[in-house]
Amino acid sequence: MTKSFLMQFTAFALASFAVLFGLRAAFAEAVVHPLAPWLLTALLTLTLLGYLATAWATARSADNFLVAYFGGVGLRLVLAIGVMLAYFRGPALRDNHGLLTFLGAFFLAYFWCAGFEIWAIFRNLRPFSGGQALKSA
Repeated sequence: MTKSFLMQFTAFALASFAVLFGLRAAFAEAVVHPLAPWLLTALLTLTLLGYLATAWATARSADNFLVAYFGGVGLRLVLAIGVMLAYFRGPALRDNHGLLTFLGAFFLAYFWCAGFEIWAIFRNLRPFSGGQALKSA
């Protein structure tokens, strides 16, 4: 695991929570669902665990990168569907209280974390492409 990724991830997580709590302070439950910090925490944790699993699998063999990365994406998707089903089965939905704010918070956090993961991967691709270009020359 690289130190630069941990610093970028920490900065990303702190900025995400700062924006979330800023919106919560300004607009309360009209915009931010009460479960939004928990959703963001869970998705950030899944993003970090996915990175750790990918780094571990890639350290064993560079050929494992795609399998580990897409396995992490698939795991995050399955767990996300589980969270959605748990919310839909729960008592909060019976009153139809905050359904749209929950869905908005969930999908924003999900795609926000997925976007960070894609950004982190693209940012680290340049050294590998340069090395392969030199080998083929």
